[in-house]
Amino acid sequence: MKKSSANVVSELGPYTGINAVHGVTYDGQRIWFATGEKLSAIDPATGQALDSIDVPAQAGTAFDGRHLYQIWEDRIQKIDPTSGRVINTIPAPGGSSSGMAWAEGSLWVGQYRDRKIHQVDPQTGAILRTIESNRFVTGVTWVDGELWHGTWEDEQSELRRIDPQSGEVLESLEMPTGMGVSGLESDGGDRFFCGGGNSGKVRVVRRR
Repeated sequence: MKKSSANVVSELGPYTGINAVHGVTYDGQRIWFATGEKLSAIDPATGQALDSIDVPAQAGTAFDGRHLYQIWEDRIQKIDPTSGRVINTIPAPGGSSSGMAWAEGSLWVGQYRDRKIHQVDPQTGAILRTIESNRFVTGVTWVDGELWHGTWEDEQSELRRIDPQSGEVLESLEMPTGMGVSGLESDGGDRFFCGGGNSGKVRVVRRR
């Protein structure tokens, strides 16, 4: 396994009235993140607050190119980002759902304490397959055919690239001590956007 220290290139936030960052996603222009009571959008270059949607948002967030998806308790909400309207809901996998990503026509849902990532049918919520991890799973993202997930355990976080078939850890970027990762998203290039939990920040980390 390749192991190195994460290169944290910038921190965005904290923001007034936002006490925690949960799920994180990127729509090509804006970073969206879950804050508990709403989804907030910021500019990835400046960190400027741009927009918000009043929808319950306590865990993973994803974007499929058109719609946002947001975990709330035992369900996944499909949201029109223009109107803010919830247009559909499906069941979330049972257990402690955490991060979420969109890839290959599926949702990929992390389960924190169960140490799993589920591939989920976005129409029905059916679990299509499950990948096991050996650490708590927070954020989940895909980039260039690579599956990455965040961890947060014993005050230490990593960004891990894993084999999507076996779950074997192929690469690890270790975050500085005390910098937790509560959500994870790629910009489609060489940057990760990492939720910073109760710091109220989003951190930008180099992938390579």
